[in-house]
Amino acid sequence: QRAVHPDRFGQRPLKEQSYSEQHSSLINKAYQTLLNPLSRGLYLLELNGVEPAQETDSDADSAFLMEIMEINEKLAEPKNEDSLEEIETLIKVKQDELTEEVTAAFERDDLQEAKKLLAKMKYFANLEDKLKKKKIPS
Repeated sequence: QRAVHPDRFGQRPLKEQSYSEQHSSLINKAYQTLLNPLSRGLYLLELNGVEPAQETDSDADSAFLMEIMEINEKLAEPKNEDSLEEIETLIKVKQDELTEEVTAAFERDDLQEAKKLLAKMKYFANLEDKLKKKKIPS
């Protein structure tokens, strides 16, 4: 990023400035993709030619779906700081566990397992987004 940063090309020809801006943007996008375990995992699936699980895929087990429903119900309850902190901790723990599991699946080249785990990670990412919205003061 340092080598192609636009600030280093301010006095250069327009073609080099354009090159710098384009590549700087690509580097930033790549960094953001690799920074997040979910987007990184989805990208690794894509690199290996595996389509990510769709919302309509029903591979998720019933116990997992029940857990997601319960967390959603807790999020729907009136705002309670203690409850929100408890949910936030639960989501973080689950995301950390899933990140470890998906890492192990990729390490043993089990792309179908990684696909299933990433689908579960999407559910928790959605819950995290709902939680963030709930925590924003009205």
